[in-house]
Amino acid sequence: MARIAVIGAGMGALAAAARLAVAGHRVTVYERTDTYGGAVRRFERDGFAFDTGPGLLPLPAVWRDLFLKTGKEPLEDLVELVQVDPSARHVFADGTRVAVPNASRAGVVSALDEALGAGVGHRWGDFLVRAREAWDRTRRPLLEEPLWPNWQVLAEREPYPAVPHKRLLRTRRAGTLAEVARWELRDERLQALLASHALAHGLDPRSAPASAAVLPYLDHAFGTWYVRGGLRELARAVFERCVSRRVEFVFGAEVTAVVVEVGRAAGVKLADGTVVRADHVVADVDPALLGTLTDHRLDDEGDVRPAERGAARLTLLLALSGAREADAAHRTVVHAPDAEAESEFLAGRAGAHQPAPTVTVLRPGDPALRPDDAHESAVVSATLPAGADQETVRRGTALLLDAAGAAIPGLRERLLWHEVRTPGDNAAETGARHGVVPAPSLAAGGGAFLHPANSTRLPGLYRVGGWSHPGGGLAHAGMSGAMVAGLVVEGPGFRGST
Repeated sequence: MARIAVIGAGMGALAAAARLAVAGHRVTVYERTDTYGGAVRRFERDGFAFDTGPGLLPLPAVWRDLFLKTGKEPLEDLVELVQVDPSARHVFADGTRVAVPNASRAGVVSALDEALGAGVGHRWGDFLVRAREAWDRTRRPLLEEPLWPNWQVLAEREPYPAVPHKRLLRTRRAGTLAEVARWELRDERLQALLASHALAHGLDPRSAPASAAVLPYLDHAFGTWYVRGGLRELARAVFERCVSRRVEFVFGAEVTAVVVEVGRAAGVKLADGTVVRADHVVADVDPALLGTLTDHRLDDEGDVRPAERGAARLTLLLALSGAREADAAHRTVVHAPDAEAESEFLAGRAGAHQPAPTVTVLRPGDPALRPDDAHESAVVSATLPAGADQETVRRGTALLLDAAGAAIPGLRERLLWHEVRTPGDNAAETGARHGVVPAPSLAAGGGAFLHPANSTRLPGLYRVGGWSHPGGGLAHAGMSGAMVAGLVVEGPGFRGST
């Protein structure tokens, strides 16, 4: 039985801790804040409750697997999963609206054809077929296996089978998601639909590789799910599973150093000076912070480097009077009127003005999140560039409220109060620089969209969570926990689940 110290109580850390405890190890989690879940938190006021982090659950099979492997109680016995249908309602810049069915290619094609014009939906359907091929090519190396030592193969090879594009005497294939949108989808509304999946993860479609096509495919193929009571209920269930498997938690315990002895991680040092010995250390922290915890070089030249840039998120929590209308969509995406201006702003271009952004509005209609049936809670969010200042947040708040009016009838009249959640709030809760939210790992793009491996050059020290392979998102965090547990239990020869 090995002693394992886990730094941070994010979802990836919890997933690893539960699996390691079941494998017979003694696991202790040190969390600098007073609670678990990382970004998966809840805000409550006046009988209203809100998810302040993720509001929807992709790939619930990841968490089903965790509960299956760590005990006899399946996930559905502990939380109620609800499939969201439609998956989303989209409000485009020209006023066109379309409700996209959940996990039905035929339904999506039909809905898009009806709303946007004959043949438009079929172009999207053909795109999803190509996106599936990219998913099939990358699923195992990106999501189910530790990062290959020769990861450059993933960086250089574009898995998306782009349609050849002829222009003058040249024939090209799309290398970015924006090129896929222009050359294969053509319709500006379909282009916006595709771009919104990248923007939701803070990715610029103009630089994101064509392999980012897997993001809408994942949403389409595996469906969009909601946890009754909010996503915080999933965090609670995972935390309780850890406790039941005798994982120890120490809250309010900031780790200030990884203890290194004889060339390997040997424990952690806490802010109060306490030194805790351990045979392995698992860190669910921003890579820049991890670098300050040890003076040992964690990566060699040629390894995947932590991303220097990223995007943050601005979120508004809305307390509304009046009942939610019967045909309200759980998720509405209100698209930006000027996609190019939005991309310029998010890329931090000098002189770029702050335009109306692409906004996501979540209206769960969940009785657990409102004081009574005469009220409603809603969450409105959009991507901001990393390092956004207070003035950007102030202007962004007004822009988000304006856009949300396209999704919530009578918003201004119904609004009782709103709470602003800034990138700074996320930074305080998760420790991420500038409150940046990590994106999922993607193939191609020269490796710029990969995340560092779960193992490090310091024996006994492992990375877990959204800042490590396979990247950000609830599903990916759960996958990283499984990989780290496999590496600790089976050693460097671990090659992923089968």
